[in-house]
Amino acid sequence: LRPIATIGFIGLGVMGEPMCGHLARRSGRTVLGHDLRAEPLGRLAASGVAAAPPEEMARRCDLILLSLPDGKAVQSVIATLEPALTTGQCVVDTSTSPVALTREIGARLEARGIGYADAPVARTREAASRGELSITVGGSDAMFEHVRGILETMGTDVTHCGPVGCGQVVKILNNMLVFQTTAAIAEAIALGRRNGVPPEVLLPALSLGSADSFVLRNHGMKAMLPRVFPERAFSTRYSMKDLSYALAMADAAGIDVPGARLTMQRLRQAEDAGHGEEYHPVVLQVIDPL
Repeated sequence: LRPIATIGFIGLGVMGEPMCGHLARRSGRTVLGHDLRAEPLGRLAASGVAAAPPEEMARRCDLILLSLPDGKAVQSVIATLEPALTTGQCVVDTSTSPVALTREIGARLEARGIGYADAPVARTREAASRGELSITVGGSDAMFEHVRGILETMGTDVTHCGPVGCGQVVKILNNMLVFQTTAAIAEAIALGRRNGVPPEVLLPALSLGSADSFVLRNHGMKAMLPRVFPERAFSTRYSMKDLSYALAMADAAGIDVPGARLTMQRLRQAEDAGHGEEYHPVVLQVIDPL
């Protein structure tokens, strides 16, 4: 793997834009950016990020990072990059992508001497803006050591989870647990409200006991308590996409996961009720309608 002097960053959305900004300010490398929208590139210019199409990145960059909406987008961008990539370059996918697809792309690129790692990011968009993401990495030991310092410009916790695909496994299971916990909190709110304990009393009291969790304090207290579910946050549709990857893993492993399947039904109900673009704790509105 060649030394990293120039880095490309493709996908400057809610998470990608602040990640690219931290990378440009903290890495000491030349950073090129690409997005389908001009606005994030305009904002990132102040941090020294220059706009460049993926084809140019494939020729110029030692490392290319992806932050894309789903596996289909990853597949499409890889198809654009792949013909121009050469031995010694490397690609890191920070998107949440299907495990099987990740391993297929990794095997194909590594057979040509191109490094590949999956490094999906967890935590909130506020954590992204502070550069405090948790990043779970799948890749060889050599590849992990090669890109670790770069990932640490964007995250405070960078964990090597095993070979290619293992970062995705951890991230997908993280999200599966978040969605199931969110639905469980919604059930507690519904039952509490009908038994004389309003959510503004219930959730702080639960946070002082063994039911406390990151999801309770963040998704519960900040979104479900005030019933504020903004768009351009982690939407119901994105949640369904990530949960579908967990269900595909379950199918491949022959494991029954009824809790995850019930959570998918509830997310689908929320989407059917018109909440597809809203922040995913909006599942409260179908479990506990006012």
